[in-house]
Amino acid sequence: MNTEFQTYYSTVNEVFNQILTEEESIQAAAKAMAESIADDGIIHVIGPGGHSNMAAEEVLWRAGGLAPINAILDAGTNLIHGAKRSNYIERTPGYAQRVMDAYRVGRKPGEVIIIANAYGINSMCIDTVLEAKKREMVTIGITSKDFADNVPKDHPARHPSGKSLYKEADYFINQHLPYGDAVVQPEGCAQKIAPTSTLCNVFAINLLMIETVKQLIAMGIEPPLWMSANLPGGDDANKANEEKYIPLIRHLG
Repeated sequence: MNTEFQTYYSTVNEVFNQILTEEESIQAAAKAMAESIADDGIIHVIGPGGHSNMAAEEVLWRAGGLAPINAILDAGTNLIHGAKRSNYIERTPGYAQRVMDAYRVGRKPGEVIIIANAYGINSMCIDTVLEAKKREMVTIGITSKDFADNVPKDHPARHPSGKSLYKEADYFINQHLPYGDAVVQPEGCAQKIAPTSTLCNVFAINLLMIETVKQLIAMGIEPPLWMSANLPGGDDANKANEEKYIPLIRHLG
């Protein structure tokens, strides 16, 4: 196998194995999610900035995924509207609160929000978790402790407070992002290539969804799941969930 391919594969595999050691944290966070769904609640998911949005997209309207997922896909940080623009906005203090208002997040105490951001240090990320706590929400952070600990406190990417998501969330799932994100350095290349953050975010959030489904079943509750619309009978199987959740979830209809 190509040496660089092997390096990327082995590194990602090693990181996934590290994420699997977070089982206890995943179980605790999934319990909060299952209890909210059992109470007819919606699970909010946000990836505050750039490629982190893909973690929220991963669990919205997903084959085999939970139906009551409110993906917060703000145009300001979505790359389709400008990559550098996204970078500016994710560093803007106070922006997250208005996004949460627009998505009607935290209307009642006890709502659950998953905040998936590999670095866990930018203003939108920290403002989201702090504002969620003000709104008496349950917060789940999917992020990397080592990465946050290694970024200097005065780095411009950081929230003015210097806080880190993993320290502020009620539940923290460490996705063990390699420092610098990219992990392959071909001969003659000045810097590393092949990023890992999206893979880490998506793997961790899918483990969380798996455990939530298991806990719902253990509670005697049939999990509200999507069937692939590309399978025979998929459209019919999804109708009940569509009727229930399209009025509640902005990007579902």
